[in-house]
Amino acid sequence: MSRRSGQLAEQTACDYLQQQGLVLLTQNYHCRRGEIDLVMKDADVLVFVEVRARLNDRYGSALESITPIKQSRIIATAQHYLQQKQEQAICRFDVVTLRIHSEKNGQSHQVCEWIRDAFQLS
Repeated sequence: MSRRSGQLAEQTACDYLQQQGLVLLTQNYHCRRGEIDLVMKDADVLVFVEVRARLNDRYGSALESITPIKQSRIIATAQHYLQQKQEQAICRFDVVTLRIHSEKNGQSHQVCEWIRDAFQLS
């Protein structure tokens, strides 16, 4: 998937979550430890969101691609975010998967799935 496709997937996920009532705090938070696609607020909960898009499941599903190593990087990056913002909040790690379906007429549509509390600190 190209960088442009990844950005579109993140924007689609962000729009979807905002429609569900979440508030965007920051997008593409980077530190030495890794990156978090979206940092959002769901009422009083700080939500770190990983966005995954797939055209097909040939190499595994979008959710399966978030390995324990990837989870630990996301958690470490979230801890860095909290330290930098000097924030103490209830946190949750969500995943939004997008499956891109191409039609024969050249059109495509995305199926979005929001997995709340997809993984926790271990």
